[in-house]
Amino acid sequence: MFQFAAMLYSIIGTSVAGIFIVAALATGNDTLQPILIAAAAGAIIALPMSYFVAKAIFSNR
Repeated sequence: MFQFAAMLYSIIGTSVAGIFIVAALATGNDTLQPILIAAAAGAIIALPMSYFVAKAIFSNR
């Protein structure tokens, strides 16, 4: 299941980090530091998300 969660992370991580970056830009934070913080926060939040999505997919088998 860890390998599947890692594959999902490649999709979920980029999506969540991208959403956070767009949110940062939409709120007027257009310098480097807020954008990097938003990207890092999205990448960190996506870790448990990918695990729970993989767990949900495997439990429905």
